[in-house]
Amino acid sequence: METIQFLNYSPKQLQSEIAASVKTQLEEFLQNYQPQQPKEYLSRKNVAEMFGVDISTVHNWCKSKRLNPLGIGSRVYFLRSEVEASLTPLNG
Repeated sequence: METIQFLNYSPKQLQSEIAASVKTQLEEFLQNYQPQQPKEYLSRKNVAEMFGVDISTVHNWCKSKRLNPLGIGSRVYFLRSEVEASLTPLNG
């Protein structure tokens, strides 16, 4: 087992050395950090309310492959990012 000794360091010097090392590590971390949004799932009802349409319209969009439904059990969900990506610009 190794023994760590702090020779010739006053408590203030040791504190400043540790603080400088931590600051350097945090700066490196923040330069490479890319926050990610958690995936948001929407129900059929949420999608219908989002676009102001009936749930049957959302069902038709799924059948025509405009939306990509995900499911667990009898529940149907959509990724918000995929729903927003399915929108197409109108030329007008």
